[in-house]
Formats: sequence, structure tokens, C-alpha cells
Amino acid sequence: MKLHSPIPERKTRLEIIPLIDVMFFLLASFMMVSLTMTKQQTIKVNLPVASSAQSDFKPDMINLAVNAVGDVFFDKESVSLPELDRRLAERFGKDPATPVYISADVNTRYADLVKALDAAKRVGFTKVAFNVKPAGAAKPKS
Repeated sequence: MKLHSPIPERKTRLEIIPLIDVMFFLLASFMMVSLTMTKQQTIKVNLPVASSAQSDFKPDMINLAVNAVGDVFFDKESVSLPELDRRLAERFGKDPATPVYISADVNTRYADLVKALDAAKRVGFTKVAFNVKPAGAAKPKS
């Protein structure tokens, strides 16, 4: 004997739209967290101030720094100019589109800064930028 229920039988439905919303939220959250996990590999320099400065650092970039004395640093490591050329050539062979960021102290001579810029251009890098401090940024603690 088959019993019938007075409640009409409904097919179960799986709502996909809320699931898609949750997945996009999780994807965006993981992307934002992974971007904040990158570690900067630069030396501390007293950057000049510019009104149109942006800080858009990426993990796959080359950091060059020139201090007030004229020493050149490649990712926190002091290098000579021939060594700088060799290391830049190695990185250029891996990815020619890698951006090069040059940081310099406020008191750095222009000639020393141009040496680092010239080394990057001589190897073949086309995406070269100077790091500057935004105009509203606080002064570093000494």
C-alpha cells in the first residue's frame, strides 16, 4: 500500500549563484592576502619626495639602490659596477620584461645614480623607474 502525502512533492534544487558569489569572495581574499605577503628586499635610503609618487611593488622585480657615498646595491647586497652588469645580464636572460626600480638617497650625486641607470639600460631593460617617497609620507625615524 502506497501512502500519499498531502504536501505536493517538489524537486530539490541546488542554487548555484550564491556558491559562485562565495567562491569569488574567497578567490579575491586569497589574492589580497598573497599580495601582502611579499617581502621587500631594499636597503634603507632617504628617498626624495615627489607629489605624483606611487608605491606599486611587485615580487618579481629588480631593486637597485645607490647610497650617498655612491655604493650600488643589488637586492641589499653591495656590488661593483662590473658585478652589477653581470647580475643584471643574468636576470635579463630569465625575463627581459622584469621591471627595475632604482632607489637613491636624497644626497646621492646624480652621476652615481646615472651609473646604475646606465647599467640597466646597457643590459637591455626597458622598464626602469626611480623610487621616490610620496609627498605626504612621514619622515623615517632615525
